[in-house]
Amino acid sequence: MGKRTAIIQAAITVFQENGIEKTKISDIVKKAQVAQGTFYLYFPSKLALMPAIAEVMVEKTLEVVHKTVQDRAPFQERMEQLVDAIFLVTKDYHEVLAMIYSGLASTEHLKEWETVYAPFYQWLSQFLQEGKEKEEIRLSIQPDRTAKLIIGLIESAAEQIYLYDMNQEEQARIQKAEVNEFLRNALGMAEK
Repeated sequence: MGKRTAIIQAAITVFQENGIEKTKISDIVKKAQVAQGTFYLYFPSKLALMPAIAEVMVEKTLEVVHKTVQDRAPFQERMEQLVDAIFLVTKDYHEVLAMIYSGLASTEHLKEWETVYAPFYQWLSQFLQEGKEKEEIRLSIQPDRTAKLIIGLIESAAEQIYLYDMNQEEQARIQKAEVNEFLRNALGMAEK
């Protein structure tokens, strides 16, 4: 693992333990086992870590999506698998996600969000384009724009459960069913 990666991983751990405000750069470098000067080679401040942490989470999400979404399944099943994958990542990493949102919202780094999410948007846009070509969804769908809307919808629905709700499993089941129904109607999906 490189020094930059070690700093990012250490920051995730220390931020979770201490919170963003109480964490000092010295805490992060101690955990990463690097010199404080090394930290500044990669990041000008502790809040500058937020886009890098968000990038790690997008990579993690794509990893889970690739493992969960079966290429040969019908379009509707793959969309349901996508919903399941995003809910799973949100459940497993809800503390990290809350920290990222908090950290990005309090800095000028929020504008980097679109760049961080670009690989995920591209993957879903291609998936939607294939669905259009096979006439599995409405032909009027604009894949690039719709990909952003879908990811935002699913993540928001999952966050409502895992960041705020106490009765998680039953609520997650209901929420996923609503999201899937919404997507079926919005995309004009062909029946299974």
